[in-house]
Amino acid sequence: MASQEEECKGNLKAQLAKLFEVSLKVTVPNEADVDPLIAACTGKFGDYQCNNAMGLWSKIKGKGTQFRGPPAVGEAIKNNLPTSEMIDSCSVAGPGFVNVVLSKNWMAKSIQKMLVEGIDTWAPQPPVKTAVVDFSSPNIAKEMHVGHLRSTIIGDTLARMLEFSKVKVLRRNHVGDWGTQFGMLIEFLFEKFPNFEDATETAIGDLQAFYKASKQRFDSDPAFKERAQQAVVRLQGGEEKYRRAWAQICEISRTEFHKVYQRLGVHLEEKGESFYNPYIPGVIEGLTKQGLVEESQGARVIFIEGINIPLIVVKSDGGFNYASTDLAALWYRLNEEKAEWIIYVTDVGQQQHFDMVFKAAKRAGWLPQGDNYPKASHVGFGLVLGEDGKRFRTRNTEVVRLVDLLDEAKNRSKAALIERGKGEEWTEEEIESTADAVGYGAVKYADLKNNRLTNYTFNFDQMLNDKGNTAVYLLYAHARICSIIRRSGKDVEELKNKGTLVLEHKDERDLGLHLLQFAEVVEEACTNLLPNVVCDYLYNLSEIFSKFYSNAECKVIGSDKETSRLLLCEATAVVMRKCFNLLGITPIYKI
Repeated sequence: MASQEEECKGNLKAQLAKLFEVSLKVTVPNEADVDPLIAACTGKFGDYQCNNAMGLWSKIKGKGTQFRGPPAVGEAIKNNLPTSEMIDSCSVAGPGFVNVVLSKNWMAKSIQKMLVEGIDTWAPQPPVKTAVVDFSSPNIAKEMHVGHLRSTIIGDTLARMLEFSKVKVLRRNHVGDWGTQFGMLIEFLFEKFPNFEDATETAIGDLQAFYKASKQRFDSDPAFKERAQQAVVRLQGGEEKYRRAWAQICEISRTEFHKVYQRLGVHLEEKGESFYNPYIPGVIEGLTKQGLVEESQGARVIFIEGINIPLIVVKSDGGFNYASTDLAALWYRLNEEKAEWIIYVTDVGQQQHFDMVFKAAKRAGWLPQGDNYPKASHVGFGLVLGEDGKRFRTRNTEVVRLVDLLDEAKNRSKAALIERGKGEEWTEEEIESTADAVGYGAVKYADLKNNRLTNYTFNFDQMLNDKGNTAVYLLYAHARICSIIRRSGKDVEELKNKGTLVLEHKDERDLGLHLLQFAEVVEEACTNLLPNVVCDYLYNLSEIFSKFYSNAECKVIGSDKETSRLLLCEATAVVMRKCFNLLGITPIYKI
């Protein structure tokens, strides 16, 4: 069994499934491919249960079986389990549920092994080597707004979970850097700055205002509109002066975006719409040769079964659109980048568009039918609302600038630290780094803790509260654990190798079990692309730790179980730090 356990080490559910797989083959040898149904127990009869008995009974009754109902099948599954140091005892309940109680010695050894070998040994092992996560993706010359904030935070966490799982992740920023709007922007740039290459970010000022002014001019001045339309043709034709002006506008926008990414600690590689543009004609030609592209009302479209509107891939004026670019990007990612999982993080409003693109790709044979790899997934998310329940905006109805929003979170966090007297105790650098970690962490966690499909209300007071399910509460909980270890005066690295962890008390065992469930939780979050699953786990972990630590019977420092309990504290801190890391939050070590 050693090699099998090695294969899925860390993941309790997967390790138990391996044991039950052996039992099921012996119990029902004539039933092929029976997958073990293992779930964590909610009742008091065990830690996990195997729920195959009822399903098997419905398959085998009437086939001359020796069993007389689901409980008998459950008994046989229990009796045929191979011996394992992992299991302390098993019992059968109700209609054949096999309840498993894990061995506390095995649990303690597994946690200590993780402390010695590192938490990476508990990483999931998804069946893919390379994934693309397409996220953030703002438009050039427009402000990033709170919708981009959600895409950036969720996308970064999904990328981090896959990277932890040893997947090579291509973090792609599919910026809107191509299209007809660039004609008016370039023409306006030439008009305002005849020597446009001297037009720095400072000279142009607010790009958003520049965009609005050029749009106003475009709508009100027919001669300007004509020049702008010509500018698009010249840009797309590759004329040097126009390409340089376009590059200038993109660069100024990038500088703005970078301010947001820097604050959030997010890394992306830009491959915008312009990058995929040269691939569009070849991709459309290939789809046409396959008979997928048809003429409809002057446009060229792909009809998708079950959807009453077609996917337009060439507009009636011969121009390309989002669908053309997205198909070219999908083709490139599958054929050039050899990605096996391509994940798009955008608002739920784009669900149908991506559904149509993916179905077109399946019709073309680029993606297999069903849910097999390579596959493409759309990760949708809801709106960010203000406290009035409407889309989040500032008073003058403009969408809020992200940089201002993030700065306010940090400033509020800094003010709270100074109010608590840390200005006298800490260095300026400590104040700044803690305010960064808490302020930006609070914004991220307030977003990630919700199921991404729901709308959520942006509220500084709630997200910066140090009580309840917030980043502030969790960061402080982690800092308290670090302070317990520091106060002991013990070298925790030495304890890992020389001390022994035991789980005698019920509260110690409960904490140990929750720590061991980390691997399967991250795997579930990864598989279903749901970061809130990690947030729920992290919050529960801090609550279970709190119950353990506040129990007088589980005294840590100065007790005869000090070494073991310090190791349990360290294991909790290690798992919390990894959760923070997956969520893109910087831990703090003192409060």
